[in-house]
Amino acid sequence: MENDRRFESVYSTKVKAGKRRTYFFDVRRTKGDDFYITLTESTKRFNGPGYERHKIFLYKEDFNRFLNGLEDAIDYIKTELMPDYDYEEFDRRHDEWEAQNEDGNYDDDSNEVDENEDEKVDDEMTW
Repeated sequence: MENDRRFESVYSTKVKAGKRRTYFFDVRRTKGDDFYITLTESTKRFNGPGYERHKIFLYKEDFNRFLNGLEDAIDYIKTELMPDYDYEEFDRRHDEWEAQNEDGNYDDDSNEVDENEDEKVDDEMTW
Protein backbone atom coordinates (compact mmCIF):
# COMPACT_ATOMS: atom_id res chain seq x y z
CA MET A 1 0.00 0.00 0.00
CA GLU A 2 1.52 3.28 -1.09
CA ASN A 3 1.80 6.02 1.50
CA ASP A 4 0.98 9.42 0.03
CA ARG A 5 2.53 11.27 2.96
CA ARG A 6 5.93 12.78 2.43
CA PHE A 7 7.51 10.76 5.27
CA GLU A 8 6.31 7.47 6.69
CA SER A 9 5.85 6.98 10.45
CA VAL A 10 7.14 3.54 11.49
CA TYR A 11 6.71 3.82 15.26
CA SER A 12 4.84 6.12 17.60
CA THR A 13 4.40 6.41 21.33
CA LYS A 14 2.86 9.05 23.54
CA VAL A 15 3.41 10.30 27.05
CA LYS A 16 0.52 11.99 28.82
CA ALA A 17 1.82 14.71 31.10
CA GLY A 18 -1.01 16.03 33.20
CA LYS A 19 -4.43 17.11 32.11
CA ARG A 20 -3.47 19.46 29.29
CA ARG A 21 -0.18 18.21 27.84
CA THR A 22 0.87 15.19 25.79
CA TYR A 23 4.23 14.37 24.20
CA PHE A 24 4.45 12.28 21.03
CA PHE A 25 7.61 10.46 19.94
CA ASP A 26 7.40 9.42 16.28
CA VAL A 27 10.05 7.51 14.37
CA ARG A 28 9.83 8.41 10.70
CA ARG A 29 11.36 6.98 7.56
CA THR A 30 12.63 9.22 4.79
CA LYS A 31 12.33 8.36 1.11
CA GLY A 32 15.96 7.26 1.25
CA ASP A 33 15.27 4.70 4.03
CA ASP A 34 16.85 6.84 6.74
CA PHE A 35 15.22 7.44 10.12
CA TYR A 36 14.67 10.40 12.42
CA ILE A 37 12.46 11.27 15.39
CA THR A 38 9.87 13.98 15.72
CA LEU A 39 9.11 15.09 19.28
CA THR A 40 5.74 16.83 19.47
CA GLU A 41 4.35 18.64 22.48
CA SER A 42 0.57 19.03 22.27
CA THR A 43 -1.03 21.38 24.80
CA LYS A 44 -4.74 22.01 25.20
CA ARG A 45 -5.49 25.71 24.76
CA PHE A 46 -6.70 27.51 27.87
CA ASN A 47 -8.93 29.89 25.93
CA GLY A 48 -10.81 28.25 23.12
CA PRO A 49 -10.92 24.86 21.47
CA GLY A 50 -8.03 22.91 20.05
CA TYR A 51 -4.39 22.31 20.80
CA GLU A 52 -1.09 24.11 20.34
CA ARG A 53 1.69 21.94 18.95
CA HIS A 54 5.43 22.34 18.94
CA LYS A 55 7.79 20.00 17.10
CA ILE A 56 11.46 19.16 17.32
CA PHE A 57 13.15 17.08 14.63
CA LEU A 58 15.94 14.88 15.94
CA TYR A 59 18.33 13.30 13.46
CA LYS A 60 20.45 10.20 14.07
CA GLU A 61 23.74 12.11 14.11
CA ASP A 62 22.44 14.09 17.10
CA PHE A 63 20.86 11.26 19.14
CA ASN A 64 23.77 10.75 21.55
CA ARG A 65 24.50 14.46 22.12
CA PHE A 66 20.79 15.24 22.57
CA LEU A 67 20.30 12.41 25.08
CA ASN A 68 23.48 13.36 26.98
CA GLY A 69 22.41 17.01 27.16
CA LEU A 70 18.90 16.11 28.34
CA GLU A 71 20.26 13.72 31.00
CA ASP A 72 22.79 16.35 32.18
CA ALA A 73 20.10 19.01 32.55
CA ILE A 74 17.72 16.66 34.39
CA ASP A 75 20.49 15.35 36.67
CA TYR A 76 21.53 18.93 37.51
CA ILE A 77 18.00 19.83 38.60
CA LYS A 78 17.59 16.60 40.57
CA THR A 79 20.97 16.72 42.34
CA GLU A 80 21.86 20.43 42.59
CA LEU A 81 18.68 22.49 42.48
CA MET A 82 15.99 20.26 43.99
CA PRO A 83 17.61 17.18 45.59
CA ASP A 84 14.85 16.71 48.19
CA TYR A 85 11.94 16.86 45.77
CA ASP A 86 9.84 13.71 45.27
CA TYR A 87 10.06 13.23 41.48
CA GLU A 88 7.87 10.13 41.57
CA GLU A 89 4.96 12.18 43.00
CA PHE A 90 3.63 13.04 39.53
CA ASP A 91 3.84 9.43 38.36
CA ARG A 92 1.82 8.29 41.38
CA ARG A 93 -0.76 11.06 40.92
CA HIS A 94 -1.03 10.29 37.21
CA ASP A 95 -1.52 6.57 37.88
CA GLU A 96 -4.23 7.35 40.43
CA TRP A 97 -5.92 9.75 38.03
CA GLU A 98 -5.85 7.20 35.17
CA ALA A 99 -7.36 4.56 37.47
CA GLN A 100 -10.24 6.95 38.18
CA ASN A 101 -10.61 7.96 34.51
CA GLU A 102 -10.08 4.68 32.67
CA ASP A 103 -10.23 6.31 29.24
CA GLY A 104 -7.20 8.46 30.08
CA ASN A 105 -8.65 11.54 28.32
CA TYR A 106 -9.76 14.56 30.29
CA ASP A 107 -11.34 17.89 29.51
CA ASP A 108 -10.85 20.41 32.34
CA ASP A 109 -14.17 22.14 31.73
CA SER A 110 -16.57 19.23 31.56
CA ASN A 111 -14.81 15.95 32.44
CA GLU A 112 -15.79 14.66 28.98
CA VAL A 113 -13.55 12.73 26.62
CA ASP A 114 -11.90 14.91 24.02
CA GLU A 115 -11.96 12.82 20.86
CA ASN A 116 -9.45 15.07 19.06
CA GLU A 117 -6.71 14.76 21.69
CA ASP A 118 -4.74 12.17 19.78
CA GLU A 119 -4.77 14.05 16.49
CA LYS A 120 -1.40 15.46 15.56
CA VAL A 121 -0.35 17.86 12.90
CA ASP A 122 2.08 16.06 10.63
CA ASP A 123 2.99 19.14 8.63
CA GLU A 124 6.71 19.70 8.41
CA MET A 125 7.80 22.90 10.14
CA THR A 126 10.58 25.05 8.81
CA TRP A 127 12.55 27.47 10.94
